[in-house]
Amino acid sequence: MSDLARAGGHVIGFAATARRDRWWIGPLLTVLGLGGFAVYATWAAFQGSYYFHGAYLSPFYSPLLFVNPAAPGSAPLEHAWLGRWPSWWPSILPASPAFFIMAFPLVFRATCYYYRKAYYRSFFGTPPGCAVGPVPGGRYRGETGLLIVQNLHRYALYAAIVFIGILSYDAVRAFFRDGRPGVGVGSMVLLLNPMLLAAYTFGCHSWRHLVGGRLDCFSCDRQSAMRHGLWRGVTALNAHHMQWAWVSLFWVAFSDLYVRLVSMGLIRDLSTWG
Repeated sequence: MSDLARAGGHVIGFAATARRDRWWIGPLLTVLGLGGFAVYATWAAFQGSYYFHGAYLSPFYSPLLFVNPAAPGSAPLEHAWLGRWPSWWPSILPASPAFFIMAFPLVFRATCYYYRKAYYRSFFGTPPGCAVGPVPGGRYRGETGLLIVQNLHRYALYAAIVFIGILSYDAVRAFFRDGRPGVGVGSMVLLLNPMLLAAYTFGCHSWRHLVGGRLDCFSCDRQSAMRHGLWRGVTALNAHHMQWAWVSLFWVAFSDLYVRLVSMGLIRDLSTWG
């Protein structure tokens, strides 16, 4: 390696490094994973159809504010919070209820502290890995550069918590069809979805700071001791924040895909309803 130009002990040049491991696998998988999810979520949001079946509602369309009854695989009108599809909706856009709500979970994901590393490394290459040369002119500038909107994460957290409550309600409803209790594969899929999202959300750094990050003493009084116990639980989730982020991301997409395929009649939902 003596013939390579070095600066401060590091090899100069984009993706130049003295590392011998396959450091590029992580950034590549991140691009494929996040890119694939973005493509599927965008496609699903533009469909505006096949998001409901029996008692199953796709998480991409919940809460269901408006309903276009003419769309195939749409929910009954009584499921809409605000009623029939509004007349003021631009005709150039499809009548998709997902457009009203997907921005909220998107902002929470896009501003996540874990995903910061994914963005800067995998998409912007500043740098693409530890001891790996950045893109020409690329320089990590923390929260003062391109992704300054990540400061919104602490506020997007509250919306994410509300959505977990809504999706939990949807999961409970998935065990009742036409007033009859029962269970189906879709019921379990939709039940697991808010559980995984809760593990991801309540393990985030902002929530960890809220429950115990501002305390100077964990044992000064009973309230502090209780908050310390909660902080330790959040810390246990936070230790696996990356895993919860990926699992919950793919599961919410899988939940939409499962409801969509059942609604289209391409697969059969095994259930006690028959």
